[in-house]
Amino acid sequence: MAAPVNELKAALAEGRMQRGLWLNLPGMVTAEMAGRAGFDWCLIDGEHGPWDPSGIRDQLIALAGTGTHAVVRVPVAEDWIIKQALDLGVQTLLVPMVNSAEEARAVVRACRYPPDGVRGMGAMVARAGEFGGTADYPASANDQICILVQAESQAAIDELAEITAVEGVDGVFIGPADLGADMGYRDSLSDPDLWVTVAKGIETIRSGGKSAGIIVSGAEAEAKMRELGVTFLGCGSDASLLQAGLMELSRGC
Repeated sequence: MAAPVNELKAALAEGRMQRGLWLNLPGMVTAEMAGRAGFDWCLIDGEHGPWDPSGIRDQLIALAGTGTHAVVRVPVAEDWIIKQALDLGVQTLLVPMVNSAEEARAVVRACRYPPDGVRGMGAMVARAGEFGGTADYPASANDQICILVQAESQAAIDELAEITAVEGVDGVFIGPADLGADMGYRDSLSDPDLWVTVAKGIETIRSGGKSAGIIVSGAEAEAKMRELGVTFLGCGSDASLLQAGLMELSRGC
């Protein structure tokens, strides 16, 4: 028995739009609700949400019952953290703050079993390998891992073509908030110069044959990103949506 086919990886490779939601709130209930809402994917955020492998496992189980693909953002590009995420059964990772092709190659190595990488052989006692139930998992897992790296600095933008060209990287996600802060637009993220840089970055990623990703808010911004060719599109966060809804409700009472 082999590792499951990663349908999100296949869809991105075919250039099909995949829309999703950030999960910054912990717990199974919100994850299950989001998974049933109709998104193509939901991203469990271990960078700006809790990095709690046990809690993330619960969220993965909740999403598995909905048919919505689970993505996990790890807090940092460390081999041991990537290994933990993969052993939980995650097949699509978003890795923040990848600033060079060398760093991107290190992420790919961390996601692959030898001889192609350095991932530790522990999945046969973990959820990824069904605790030993998927006998051929190590032989088939490498091909089903989808690796998305984040370009969030001027350094990453300067080396974006080289990052995009790294074998094993399926897509590059531009983080507009961190990129904007690094470019000097921390308090003015709507500055046109930032979004010119973003648009050029998306073009570079697409020209390299990889999927381009970003998170934006609102129908107009989403339409613009579609026009530019983004196919991994974040549409918001559970925490932000809940907060906005609660505030609107309180004003109306």
